[in-house]
Amino acid sequence: MEVVIVPDAAAGGELIAEAMADLLRRKPDALLGVATGSTPLPIYEALAAKVRAAEVDAGRARICQLDEYVGLPAGHPESYRSVVLREVVEPLGLTEDSFMGPDGSTDDVAAACVAYDSALADAGGVDLQLLGIGTDGHIGFNEPCSSLASRTRIKTLTEQTRKDNARFFDSLDEVPHHVITQGIGTILEARHLVLLATGEAKADAVALSVEGPLSALVPASALQLHPHATVVVDEAAASRLKLADYFRATFAAKPDWQGI
Repeated sequence: MEVVIVPDAAAGGELIAEAMADLLRRKPDALLGVATGSTPLPIYEALAAKVRAAEVDAGRARICQLDEYVGLPAGHPESYRSVVLREVVEPLGLTEDSFMGPDGSTDDVAAACVAYDSALADAGGVDLQLLGIGTDGHIGFNEPCSSLASRTRIKTLTEQTRKDNARFFDSLDEVPHHVITQGIGTILEARHLVLLATGEAKADAVALSVEGPLSALVPASALQLHPHATVVVDEAAASRLKLADYFRATFAAKPDWQGI
């Protein structure tokens, strides 16, 4: 696992966007796994700016979802499909044909989960998966004590996660109780995992995930098992890391050709 400490969220967004752009230059039809929420917005803004400036051609890129609410009607503005189309697909100049995600409005959620896992494999697998981290250490919607071998499935959200997400809805009562999420085992199959965390509220979760033991209680600690995982954190999110100085020195000495 590589840990990169950046000054702020904007710097993290630029660093990760450039890594995504480099991937698209090497593999124009790369399958990019995206996350939702406020944390990854600087990444999408920086990548869209590169597309507009003709620094990279994203015309053949493919986009896939990490997770989706269960029970929201098709087209609901806070469904993750709508959010990804609005914040990623459209700014990159792509169409819905480039996009794939699980069906959270179906009557057969279990079948939708199996179908999405299969669709990702049939697409050749995810080349780069973006991740955020919850204050309790969850990734995707794999809440604490999720199996580290789990596949795409339905999960019940904790009240803390529902409260964290209530800012996107008119009230807490409108936040769904269930989601479809890629499982930890599914996530670990991506070729490159990139987690961005910003703000002091994420500092404890980051420290436990990076420096703590591998534990289902801290789902993001599963990134320790991955051969190409990058954790990008701002100074506030890095504030509980015991090895912060080592991580800074390692990144400063890293050859340019290695990228992230």
